[in-house]
Amino acid sequence: MTGVVGLYRPGTSVVHRLPAGVKLAGLAVVGAVSVMVGTPVRAAALVACVLAGYAVARLPLSLLWASVRPLLWVAVPLGVFQVVVAGWDRAAVVVGVLLALVLLANLVTLTTRTTDLIDVVVGLARRLRFTGVDPERVGLLLSLGIRSVPLVLELAGEVREAQHARGRGASARAFAVPLIVGALRRADEMGDALAARGFDD
Repeated sequence: MTGVVGLYRPGTSVVHRLPAGVKLAGLAVVGAVSVMVGTPVRAAALVACVLAGYAVARLPLSLLWASVRPLLWVAVPLGVFQVVVAGWDRAAVVVGVLLALVLLANLVTLTTRTTDLIDVVVGLARRLRFTGVDPERVGLLLSLGIRSVPLVLELAGEVREAQHARGRGASARAFAVPLIVGALRRADEMGDALAARGFDD
């Protein structure tokens, strides 16, 4: 579970001390300029900058690997597809940018308290109140979304253990079906709990 989105790791580094708003703004800027990364060299430079951020934040390599490992299920097939349809250079750019953005987003969550991140977004939502946006509801949705990530990963671990115990091996269907059913069941339970507290609208 190490490195899961929303799992803040306390620290005193420069990255930890940066305001949450600055980190979110930086993440947004990097995401916007990433579309201009057109060569493998630039993609590698972007990844190197993000890795430097991990070093400055003094985060252990285990957290870095925990961030990359789930991404391999997407990055590897995506890279193979890009090699086939567009060549090695394009594959390196696409996978490199994806890796950099995911690692940067995880760096933000690892060095910033979830409450601070939510406060920034809710503060921005308050400026849109005149359009009908409910800042408190936005904050609630963000809290639930962040909380759901480790819950789904925990459920995935339980399904995987049960799958191995039954000798199902690496069957994708035997893994996906109970994971989806379990996630929907937990979502229903969460919805019932919110409805009981008056959040049924």
